[in-house]
Amino acid sequence: MKIHNPPTVAPGAGYSHGVELPPNARVLYCAGQLGLKTDGSFASDDIRGQAEQAWRNIGAVLRAAGMGYENIVKLTHYLTRREDIPAYREVRAQFLGKLAPASTLLVISALARPEALIEVEVVAAKE
Repeated sequence: MKIHNPPTVAPGAGYSHGVELPPNARVLYCAGQLGLKTDGSFASDDIRGQAEQAWRNIGAVLRAAGMGYENIVKLTHYLTRREDIPAYREVRAQFLGKLAPASTLLVISALARPEALIEVEVVAAKE
């Protein structure tokens, strides 16, 4: 994958502005993941617990496709509370480290499940 961060665009904080896939790459579109355990209950009622579970769920979907976090090329994060952004970014960093896929973070009024504080969509690719 080739990263595109042109000098004429303000640098991203922990993300890339563009990610180009190589020819013939397999692409995985992962549905938005909530902080749900396998029994369908929420792992926690706080952002850290829900975010950690959502990222574990993402990891499980990636592994099922023979991929890992390093294969993520695009993220869309939905949070319901602006004040949760710093804590969420800390959790994201636990799973991504220095990886910097293209990324969009939105603060929205609600998710489909009223107790959900976060949802994360992923696009991953692998040669």
